[in-house]
Amino acid sequence: MTLKRSYSAGHFELQIDGHATNAYLKSVEGGHVKATMVEEPVGPHNERVKHSTTVDIEPLSLDLGISSADHIIKWIQASWRKKYNRRNGQITHADFDLYRTYEHGFSNALITEATFPALDGSAKDGTYLKVKIQPEDVSTSTPTGRSRISGTMGMKQKMWTPSAFRFNIDGIDEMRFVNKIESFTIKQGIKKHYAGQHRFAEIEPTKIEFPNLSGTIGFEHVGSLMKWHKDTVMGGQCESHHHKTGSIEYLSPDRKQTIFAINLFGVGLLNLAPMTATANSDQIKRMKFDMFVHHMEIDGKGLGME
Repeated sequence: MTLKRSYSAGHFELQIDGHATNAYLKSVEGGHVKATMVEEPVGPHNERVKHSTTVDIEPLSLDLGISSADHIIKWIQASWRKKYNRRNGQITHADFDLYRTYEHGFSNALITEATFPALDGSAKDGTYLKVKIQPEDVSTSTPTGRSRISGTMGMKQKMWTPSAFRFNIDGIDEMRFVNKIESFTIKQGIKKHYAGQHRFAEIEPTKIEFPNLSGTIGFEHVGSLMKWHKDTVMGGQCESHHHKTGSIEYLSPDRKQTIFAINLFGVGLLNLAPMTATANSDQIKRMKFDMFVHHMEIDGKGLGME
């Protein structure tokens, strides 16, 4: 009898609507069918009988490289514009020799979360875009043949690092000196509809939640920011015409090219305060700011999306 050896997880291939993407897929989690269990009393002795009732599909969570994730970013872009595109796709798991070991298909899926990584001018390590996808149906299989995934990688895959960015707020030029922006998540609400004749729920999009943004900037560059805080937060000039526009630009390592940008609309200041500091420390004195954003849009010209 031939022994089957265990293998380690090595590589993934992501396909969207039949097209393989070049994005580097770091990790995959969820996206499987899970049953709900109930207990029912039976007989005079109150014995309990367990059985499954409704089933649910867990959201599929992906960590992937930003620079060549144009298919995913375009999908996110359409979702933010309320052009809800339901996509079909497949994640193929492969061993370190790129041989296919497991295929995980999904259909009629919507993006429910997009988490953009923290940006830090002193960061040295790479980071990844986190996406959650909610499908209406899934399938799994183990390939019977010995075929390999393509193992292709986009030319831009290694271009972006979290230290290469630029933060812009119209009318406040000093914002280009922001040294850090914390990670933020945009959430697409969904409503699950269970019909008696269907095993799985139908999903419908609801509202989009755009988060607040938080970051830090050196004390020597906060003059205009403090005036904005004085006028709006302290002075009460909170009407919509006092809100600003801006953008977060994701730059190439030489800072000469914008890979893509997130445009910000209806930006208002919530808080501006010095960060905690210790006497006689050698750390740079910085201010922390919090801003709300009414709406965001992705500008993907650098990825060839528009």
